[in-house]
Amino acid sequence: MTTELQDQAEQHRLTMLRQTLTDQFAVQTARLTELTADTGDPAEAHTRAALLAATRQSLDHLAGALRRLAEGSYGRCERCQVAIPAERLEVLPQARFCVPCQQRTGG
Repeated sequence: MTTELQDQAEQHRLTMLRQTLTDQFAVQTARLTELTADTGDPAEAHTRAALLAATRQSLDHLAGALRRLAEGSYGRCERCQVAIPAERLEVLPQARFCVPCQQRTGG
C-alpha cells in the first residue's frame, strides 16, 4: 500500500472514530438530561445519583478523546507516550493509556 493510500485510510479511520465519539457524546448528553429530570421519587435518588456520576464520567472521557483528536495527540498513551494499539482503541475509543500503564494506574 502506498503512503498516500495509507494516509487516506488513516484519515478515514479518524473521521469515523470522531463520528463515533461524537455520537456517543450526544447519547450520553441526552441520558444526562433525562437523569437530571426530577421524578419526585425519593427511592430512586441513590440510583439516579450513581447513574448521573457514571454518565458525567463517560462524558468527560469522551470529551477528552475528542480534544485529543483535535490536538493530534489521540492514540498515544498519556503516561509513556507509546502508540495505543488500534485494537484497544476500537474497543475503547476514549482510552487514555496503553494496557500496561492502565494496569499500573489500577483501573
